[in-house]
This record gives sequence, structure tokens and C-alpha cells, in this order.
Amino acid sequence: MEAIAIFFKVTLPSYFETLPIPETFGGFLQLTGADWLRMVPLIGTLGAVIVLTVMQIRKAKGCGQVNPSIEKDKDKVVHSFDIEDLGDKAAFCRCWRSKAFPKCDGSHNMHNKLTGDNVGPLCLSRKSASS
Repeated sequence: MEAIAIFFKVTLPSYFETLPIPETFGGFLQLTGADWLRMVPLIGTLGAVIVLTVMQIRKAKGCGQVNPSIEKDKDKVVHSFDIEDLGDKAAFCRCWRSKAFPKCDGSHNMHNKLTGDNVGPLCLSRKSASS
């Protein structure tokens, strides 16, 4: 514990006192290569903290997930249909928000409004024999 106390009470404040942090933004242009090298640990640490914080926030909000709620107990969601059972037309959800998933119920409209996305359904139709 004593080593940690010394680090925070002595070493870290001494390091900050020796950093060549300029008074203005223009002062950064006056820094030498050696000055920048002395700031590498601080810049690297701050960068890592920012990246890790953003990653945790995104993870907590579920950002990056396509499927927010459908069959989350499964490793992979797979549906298959016999083409003969589909009838003449079928619309399948691609936004993963449909309450009737895998069929489309139009939930993509609200999803698109909220996110600025442009996703729509996968529509299948059978051509008539006379075509």
C-alpha cells in the first residue's frame, strides 16, 4: 500500500509539474520533440481511458447490436420456410424490430425515423405462369 501512496502523493504530482503544458493552444506549436515525448504517457493514458469509456457506454446502450430482443437465448437465429408454403407474396423483416418476426409488420418505419436508417423488408412474390 505504501508504494501506491507514494505513487499518488509524490511521483504523479512531480510528473505533472515537469510537463511542458503551454498556456495557449498556440503554445503547442512551440513544443520540441523532447517535450512531446515527455507527454506520451499522459496522452496515451487519457486516450485509453476515453476509448474504454466510449466502448462501455456503447456496450451498455446495446450499440452495434442488430438484434435488440428477438430469441436472445439462442446463439444464432435461423428461420427456414418451404417456398410452397409462402403463397403468392411474403415480406420478411430485416430491421429485427418486428413483433411478428421473421415476418415484417412495418416496424422498420419507426426504426428508420429514430435512427436515420433506410432499412425495409425483404419482399418475395411468385410470378404468375402466364408471365
